[in-house]
Amino acid sequence: MTVLADNPTDQGRSSRRGRWIDHWEPEDARFWETTGKRTAWKNLAFSIFSEHVGFNVWVLMSIVVVNLPAIGYDFSVGQTFWLLIVPNLVGSTLRVPYTFAIPRFGGRAWTTVSSSLLMIPCVMLLYAVTNDSTPYWFFLLTAAAMGFGGGNFSSSMANISFFFPEGKKGLALGLNAAGGNLGVAVTQLLVPIVISAGTGINLGYAALMWMPVVVASAAFAWLFMDSITSAKPDGRSYRIAMRNKHTWVMSFLYIGTFGSFIGYSFAFPTLIKLSFTEYGDFVSLAFLGAAIGSITRPFGGWLSDRIGGARVTLWNFVGLVAGTVGVLVSVAQHSFALFFTSFIVLFVLTGVGNGSTYRMIPMIFAAEARSRAEGSGEGADSVTKSAKRQAAAVVGVCGAIGAFGGVLVNLVFKFSLQGADNSISSALVAILVFYAVCVATTWWFYLRSSFATRRSPSLAHARV
Repeated sequence: MTVLADNPTDQGRSSRRGRWIDHWEPEDARFWETTGKRTAWKNLAFSIFSEHVGFNVWVLMSIVVVNLPAIGYDFSVGQTFWLLIVPNLVGSTLRVPYTFAIPRFGGRAWTTVSSSLLMIPCVMLLYAVTNDSTPYWFFLLTAAAMGFGGGNFSSSMANISFFFPEGKKGLALGLNAAGGNLGVAVTQLLVPIVISAGTGINLGYAALMWMPVVVASAAFAWLFMDSITSAKPDGRSYRIAMRNKHTWVMSFLYIGTFGSFIGYSFAFPTLIKLSFTEYGDFVSLAFLGAAIGSITRPFGGWLSDRIGGARVTLWNFVGLVAGTVGVLVSVAQHSFALFFTSFIVLFVLTGVGNGSTYRMIPMIFAAEARSRAEGSGEGADSVTKSAKRQAAAVVGVCGAIGAFGGVLVNLVFKFSLQGADNSISSALVAILVFYAVCVATTWWFYLRSSFATRRSPSLAHARV
């Protein structure tokens, strides 16, 4: 049965207080049905809520920037995009230390802390938009503080990865990520409505509306979540993972999926306003992209469990190439209907791709660990635990690098709009080429059977 101990390393001692679970064997079918399933799903539910609030705050600036002119701030295109880039940059940077915080402090404690930190950008935003002549540097600092919300993703995903058995991990991680990603859509849907309440635009409401939700998120994590003792630092597993080429291949592919999703999510409202000024009222519909992309993420994990993540990922990138061509044509023809529809397609595919690439990670490292065990004679239990810890480390690295892809997306849009034609066409061409490279990379490493058999036999027999 599950044992809650005060100390994660020595049951019976009380030097460290908290809801620590010392015995956790989700791969044991009897344990899972009698004890594990209920605890895992409970932690997943509160993890989803915490991560959702993190995304709510992380993307808040995407709506704030399009409304700043209404309260007297007339920032240039370059300044506007920096306000979108900085939260991406900080959020992606924080994802690595946030991942390592789970083994150090436990899922319960760290979820409580990371949720509480979201109060800082809310207070800063309230001050910035309710005081006359707030300097641009303070808006930048506020945008940077919003990056705390971006870090929550990696710690949440790493934490949940320890709770579920391999066969159910794809769905669990997909739901966890989708719940977080959906925070983008909720912010872009609700904030325009709330700030329009009363007379004029009241951007202070954009901060005030999230403060009680942040408090609730932190309280729920502290009161109801647990920490798993076995989710502890393993230097050897981390070193193995960092030396493995698949860590960096998957990080590159995740730039193409999650980097696109979060980059487009931040940029979409501004791109509508700048590229189709006569359709400015449709900025309020920008939430649909993030909403649909979030909803399709679990489908990517589910489909990958059945036909293989690599196949889903490959065809997903092919679809992203087609969708990008659609946006290019819409810009050339100045067709807002095609522009909006093509971007919705891109959001759908980034969601599916997010699910499929994240599902590939534990499968790859489980296969690699089995191959290594066959040659070294390691026990099955130690191999399974090592594979899980490697996968958890890679989740953090991929999450950080993928989020940094959002920075790159907004940078290319910024430079393209500041070019001679004031258009996003150059940015779209660069993105199109990148997706084509992702197609080739996925095929080369995970679907070229002769290569897999010759260089990585374990992957040749695994449904990666």
